[in-house]
Amino acid sequence: MSTINVNAIDKESGSTLTLGGSGTQVTLHASATSSGFDSGLASVQTFTSSGTWTKPAGITKVIVEVQGAGGAGGTINGSYASPGAAGGYAKKLIDVSSISSETVTVGTGGSGGSGSGSGSAGGTSSFGSHCSATGGSGGGHNSTTSATGGTATGGDINISGGEGNINYQYNGGAGGNSPFGGAGGGSAIAGSGSSGATNSGSGASAGGYSGSSASGAAGIVIVWEYK
Repeated sequence: MSTINVNAIDKESGSTLTLGGSGTQVTLHASATSSGFDSGLASVQTFTSSGTWTKPAGITKVIVEVQGAGGAGGTINGSYASPGAAGGYAKKLIDVSSISSETVTVGTGGSGGSGSGSGSAGGTSSFGSHCSATGGSGGGHNSTTSATGGTATGGDINISGGEGNINYQYNGGAGGNSPFGGAGGGSAIAGSGSSGATNSGSGASAGGYSGSSASGAAGIVIVWEYK
């Protein structure tokens, strides 16, 4: 009897392999399959508002990106203004073989201040109980203290959000950056701040002297689905 050593076979479980010449057929069993992904990326679901993730047929694993919302900027009524900070960010590989759905929460961007107000913090984003990221804090009115970036927990990767940049020349400083891009730029004297709302989770700039600050950018949850 001949012995054939095979290191790897690129076939699915249950398929038949015919050995050349001899015509011998071998059925491949489940024990020959890998423990990782059976195929590449199958689909992506993106959440820009809270909802429910429902697993498509055949999906066994997901990579989840969770971004907390950005904080709003404060306003100047003296010499200083504190812009909003960015939300935290988490990324995690999850085996969903025994999971059919999960609750998805997407944080809302903090609301901007006007005249002499402080900005509010951004909301927390999460994917079930697997991982979450808090929103960035809002900028203070006439404050010299930088707003604190959001934090993340539960992820294989957890990144804190960027702080805002305080401007001491009566102009509104730029908000903190998130992994999805830059924040709103600084505003001119007596101008209104900008939010950078196209970049999820970024902080908003502070308002210029007697101007209005902007709202932070909303969070986002992205689910990369694999078979």
